[in-house]
Amino acid sequence: MSGMILDPENYFSGFVPPRDMLLQTLEKEARAEGIPIVGPMVGELLFLLADATNAKTVLGLGTATGYSTIYLARAVEKRDGKVMTWEISEEMAQRAEKNLVHAGLFPFVDIRTGDVVRGIKRLDGPFDLIFIDIEKKDYAAVLPDCHRLLRQGGIVIADNVAFSDAASFNRAIFDSPGWRSVHLYGFLPGHSPEQDGLCLGLRV
Repeated sequence: MSGMILDPENYFSGFVPPRDMLLQTLEKEARAEGIPIVGPMVGELLFLLADATNAKTVLGLGTATGYSTIYLARAVEKRDGKVMTWEISEEMAQRAEKNLVHAGLFPFVDIRTGDVVRGIKRLDGPFDLIFIDIEKKDYAAVLPDCHRLLRQGGIVIADNVAFSDAASFNRAIFDSPGWRSVHLYGFLPGHSPEQDGLCLGLRV
């Protein structure tokens, strides 16, 4: 039987996906300014999941400078789809818009600003995929609307579920008969923080 890889964090750091100059610039800005971003590993995972599920309509809860939105928009672009993304900060939303224009992806993105916990209640679906990356204390509050807005068989992805404020969300989605979910905790190079959890949920 094969043994485990020694020093797995260093080893798996060698498999960070390549990024273009724009994404690398956003990563440098995030480090300098303390902006939490998903980083290249989770960004690539978002792209893979959106692409593999043929997602055309995506809802992003939390935008910051548009890092995760770029990955999602690149997945829906080939299907002429749309990413609707919410950001509470007007300044961050403006920065995200500038970055998405630079990436050539702004036609595939609709940036909304304001309190997403209230704003999500005014939305109509269906969406194929929802990505949650807002204040962790609000995860549980938006979960019922995520279920309402997702098509059956749609995917929800929640970042930062190892934060204590996400505990009520973790329990709610795990216990709900409306979801099949899995929680993954691991090492995510370039993520903020690098030791964190993700939750993937299938709407049933």
